[in-house]
Amino acid sequence: MGEMHLVSLDDVRLGVVGLGYVGLPLAVEFGKRLPTVGFDINQARVDELAGGEDSTLEVEDAELREAAHLSFSTDLESLRGCNTFIVTVPTPVDAYNRPDLTPLIRASESLGKVIKPGDVVIYESTVYPGATEEDCVPVIEKISGLTFNRDFFVGYSPERINPGDKTHRFTNTRKVTSGSTPQTADFVDALYASVVTAGTHKVSSIKAAEASKVIENTQRDLNIALVNEFALIFNRMGIDTQEVLEAAGTKWNFLPFRPGLVGGHCIGVDPYYLTHKAQELGYHPEVILAGRRINDGMGAYVAEQVIKLMTQKRIHVVDARILVLGLAFKENCTDLRNTRVVDIVQEFAQYHANVDVFDPWVDADEARHEYGISLIDAPQQGRYDAVILAVAHQEFASMGAEKIRAFGKPVSVLYDVKYLLKPEQVDGRL
Repeated sequence: MGEMHLVSLDDVRLGVVGLGYVGLPLAVEFGKRLPTVGFDINQARVDELAGGEDSTLEVEDAELREAAHLSFSTDLESLRGCNTFIVTVPTPVDAYNRPDLTPLIRASESLGKVIKPGDVVIYESTVYPGATEEDCVPVIEKISGLTFNRDFFVGYSPERINPGDKTHRFTNTRKVTSGSTPQTADFVDALYASVVTAGTHKVSSIKAAEASKVIENTQRDLNIALVNEFALIFNRMGIDTQEVLEAAGTKWNFLPFRPGLVGGHCIGVDPYYLTHKAQELGYHPEVILAGRRINDGMGAYVAEQVIKLMTQKRIHVVDARILVLGLAFKENCTDLRNTRVVDIVQEFAQYHANVDVFDPWVDADEARHEYGISLIDAPQQGRYDAVILAVAHQEFASMGAEKIRAFGKPVSVLYDVKYLLKPEQVDGRL
């Protein structure tokens, strides 16, 4: 018997679980061609999308309207008519940098209630190798009473969404695919190939696909950690890091990484999924965790550098007014997840300095809810003892050095984390 019941590509009725930065663009693309239900537990999110608006700014309003076969719901019953499910919920780490699979397990529990024989569940969330089959599948089996690879099948196709990036989109970024049986793998591959114009890359097992995703971001994390370490060394030598990197960059095979705060839901999180699993298996990763330690310490380092510059100008840090420009984890993006700008804010709080955070991209309620930070509507001129340019939003770039410096008092410090301004225009930079 085995796989006779697997749903056919012509009959796909899709359910997308999780409508964030990953799920929405995917639901919209499929919703142009297939009956698609976008499911999310957040009623406000579903209401805004049903009203034709996307607050994450990943999908244009016109594109939402183009997805004629797409509907949105918070009601689990709406998924009962679907036969193929794609899970795009977040996979964060907890306060101790341990993988938190709670959203993934909850999504699997929900699917266990609506899944039918012949259905296929495809996971896109970043996990450690083995999580799909060892952590998620047993939950579906237990709740549905169905048997894996006999009654239902599973695929894994890691997301490659880059929030705020209008160039590398869901459809023009090659997609890695896999399935729990050869026939499922073919089905998953064909399903994505029907919308991803850049093509697909099918691998032999779900574990291989899971591993490929985790190392994509770990490699980037390590490369940034290396240049961050360069910055830590060159700053002690009084050498401008950017100048050194530009000089080295004239060689054809030197990689153009820049120092900075490494946050977001991928680069600052995914390496911990791999190291967690490695430690479970008795291997203690060294290079990966060394990179994480450097990158996780950069926010405190920036604060320390600013405090040093303030002290040199005889500005008292206690009760000082500090302006931080930007809170999102990267430029021109609303995404706050795992932003390391909060490390700068928290470091100054320990000195009893008053920190104002301004970010025109970020939702004020979300900033308050996630980090207890009350964003200001606009910075005042001549008010601050130090101004820290933390995120390279286009609004800050177009302001220029003079306007940004004008937020500071006549004697104040301007520090540039993002190399947005020239070295002679600032008091210090990473």
